[in-house]
Amino acid sequence: NTTQVNTAQNKSSKWVHASIVVAIVIVMNLFFNYAVSLVFNEPEYNDYIKPSQVVESPVSKDACLKVGGQWSENVYPVESTKTKPQIEGYCNENYTNQLNYDKARASYEKKVFITLVGLGIASLVLAGFLTIQILSIAFAWGGVLSLIIASVRYWSVADNIAKVVILAIALGLLIWLAIKKFNK
Repeated sequence: NTTQVNTAQNKSSKWVHASIVVAIVIVMNLFFNYAVSLVFNEPEYNDYIKPSQVVESPVSKDACLKVGGQWSENVYPVESTKTKPQIEGYCNENYTNQLNYDKARASYEKKVFITLVGLGIASLVLAGFLTIQILSIAFAWGGVLSLIIASVRYWSVADNIAKVVILAIALGLLIWLAIKKFNK
């Protein structure tokens, strides 16, 4: 009878421990991401490209370029009529604004990536030195999740050299941590 009670308590205790670890991992990463959003201002699309109810597109190359647009010549110009002039191309008037937004977005994502990777690595290193097992596990998994979130956010923006450098640094730090923590 006592053995059955102890076994049930151990199973219950393991679930409680696992739940606490998962909760710490989730809350830690919510905290990291919210704190990052307070530190770095995310570029807003509407600050670069103003929404408007009525859009009057420029109908000439000069007018298009004057507003920072990108002019595309028509292969088959539209024939003019008395009520409709001949349009010789198409203007993407948001071209320059979109490039500026994309550049600001890439810069923002890079800052967020570096910060989240730093916090993730700090969590992993701290996990290696914590003596309370449940906290060590939670900080380790919290760090891993932070690295995953950072990589997913930035991966499409990073160039190939940045990706190789990112992976080399992360791998090196993880190997160092494994040797430091488990080479006894």
